[in-house]
Amino acid sequence: MSLITGKHLPRRTFLRGAGATVALPLLDAMLPAGKAWKDVAAAAGVDRPRLVAIEIVHGAAGSSDFGIANNLFAPAAVGRDFDLTPTSMVSLEQYKDYLTIISNTDVRMAEAYDPHEIGGDHFRSSAVFLTQAHPKQTMGSDVYVGTSMDQLYAQRFGQDTPIPSMQLCIENIDQSGGCAYGYTCLYTDSISWASPTEPLPVIRDPRVAFDTLFGAGATAEERRSRMRTNASILDWVNSRIGELSRGLGQADKQRLDAYVENIREVERRIQIIEARNSSGEQRELPGAPAGVPDHFGEHMNLMWDLQALAFQSDMTRVFSLKMGRDSSARVYPDSGTDSSFHPASHFGSSPEKILDFHKINRYHISMLPYFLEKLKNIQEGDSNLLDKTMIIYGSPMGNANLHNHRRNPLFVVGGAGGQLRGPMHLRAPDGTPMANAMLTMMHMLGLDMESFGDSTGPMSFSSPVAQ
Repeated sequence: MSLITGKHLPRRTFLRGAGATVALPLLDAMLPAGKAWKDVAAAAGVDRPRLVAIEIVHGAAGSSDFGIANNLFAPAAVGRDFDLTPTSMVSLEQYKDYLTIISNTDVRMAEAYDPHEIGGDHFRSSAVFLTQAHPKQTMGSDVYVGTSMDQLYAQRFGQDTPIPSMQLCIENIDQSGGCAYGYTCLYTDSISWASPTEPLPVIRDPRVAFDTLFGAGATAEERRSRMRTNASILDWVNSRIGELSRGLGQADKQRLDAYVENIREVERRIQIIEARNSSGEQRELPGAPAGVPDHFGEHMNLMWDLQALAFQSDMTRVFSLKMGRDSSARVYPDSGTDSSFHPASHFGSSPEKILDFHKINRYHISMLPYFLEKLKNIQEGDSNLLDKTMIIYGSPMGNANLHNHRRNPLFVVGGAGGQLRGPMHLRAPDGTPMANAMLTMMHMLGLDMESFGDSTGPMSFSSPVAQ
């Protein structure tokens, strides 16, 4: 049994300086002395699962007939004993015990409902992923779709954190005007909706995300001052760190030192990227903010680090992350193919081209283990943050070559506070809405909802055939 000892500090303890507010990780000193962890976790507000919802556009090679036959997404076997080798999830082998795969679900709310909506799949799909609702076709401000599951969770359980939720993206976005086929870009660029008419803004620049989390520069002048001196936000609160550390036990000192060093390291990497991108050298992503790395993997890792720090300090418990943008022509040199993203998704019936697109799918998912390892290495009470997190990864599109929304890729990683127990591959009956799986996930998160989107009922996550 884990016992909490030491000086009692408020859970919401912040280190404040000029233009900086640094929240602390959970320390033993924040919990009443002599109490078992399980007896105080709920009162301290640290037993609520964290949620990360990740959308990737353009579906998957594994949703084509050839991909299904060759298990490019869904493994051949259902249940707990399956082989990830041929799938796009092969990089998750080390985390198989945390993995729940849900195959053969549809996102019919992303389909064209009227003849004038035909062809607009790329421009409405992203808004459907976490809402499972059909967007109103408009190029104006009168948007309407649904409230997304991440926001339903944040509205219920995120109000006692400093930031109820954060929305991140990797690709460039343009939340103004129309995109194509009569749809506003708000649908293309937004996966988090606070209400059916309220898309939430997303952050692409790691510097902006960092400053949001740590209050780095409350005013424009403070931000300019810090940028001119290249000072760390920790310089503003250094005396408070020393003062606090002197009153902590040894375990808490080590935990605080590691946390502060992680903040310093993330900030240092952002500063290096900003200096490199401001040097005048030609960039691979011309026009991108200085804080945005040109390399996809470097960008992803910074976003993972920021999410891990946010969860550790309980600044927020809810993130959404948009990894791509529909019709993106980005090339991923580390994927093993020089084909660009959107053209590669139109692979026709060629096995060679389908396998080429599969390399991009596999590369995108290979970004996850870095984050999973981060969470697993952060201890909080009697378990780690990976045990306490639900990470959803999926696409509102299935076979991108056909622009269809059937047999879409979807999986979940993490323990979700004991609600998820992998390994498990669930194969849904034909015609099952993805909304059924999301309704079940929301039940696991503590949201008592009878329906969501076009759901027909919750799924069983303990049976290989997900009825």
